[in-house]
Amino acid sequence: MRWDEIDRQVCSVARALSVVGERWTLLILRDAFFGTRRFDQFQASLGITRHRLSERLGKLVDHGVLRRVRYSERPPRYEYRLTRKGLALYPVLMTLGNWGDDWMDRGEGAPVVYVHNACGKQTRPLLTCSECGEPLRPEGVLPEVGPALALHVPEAQEGDRELPAFPLLSREPAVD
Repeated sequence: MRWDEIDRQVCSVARALSVVGERWTLLILRDAFFGTRRFDQFQASLGITRHRLSERLGKLVDHGVLRRVRYSERPPRYEYRLTRKGLALYPVLMTLGNWGDDWMDRGEGAPVVYVHNACGKQTRPLLTCSECGEPLRPEGVLPEVGPALALHVPEAQEGDRELPAFPLLSREPAVD
């Protein structure tokens, strides 16, 4: 399968990557969460070419992750603001940054720390079960066939614990 066909997979991760999986895209979103809104600000922060930045911003706008808002009539100029769909990527970026803090810090510590406004304390993202609040770990979660996979894979039935479309995905994660 070619990369430009990744959105055709019956897989939420693959479909999400079709929007945010290209180089630069998550860094553009990181900067948007830090308050960057204007093209020149993104370019100065990232050092990305104007052409590539224009492509990436355009794709994020096309997919409803960012929206263009005119801030100047003459000449016409736009800024880019996160939509609700874009804001929903916040936990993804926080979790990815947390992974980078833990595994890629070069022994220097985290480049950015986050303080929770409500309690005033430094915080780190924590993935928990929506039903019981227990932290989620790969060995404590079992993937099952959902409605979309059951719809697209004839032998799959919703609730099955075997995922026929993902032969490399076993019931237990590979843990070293």
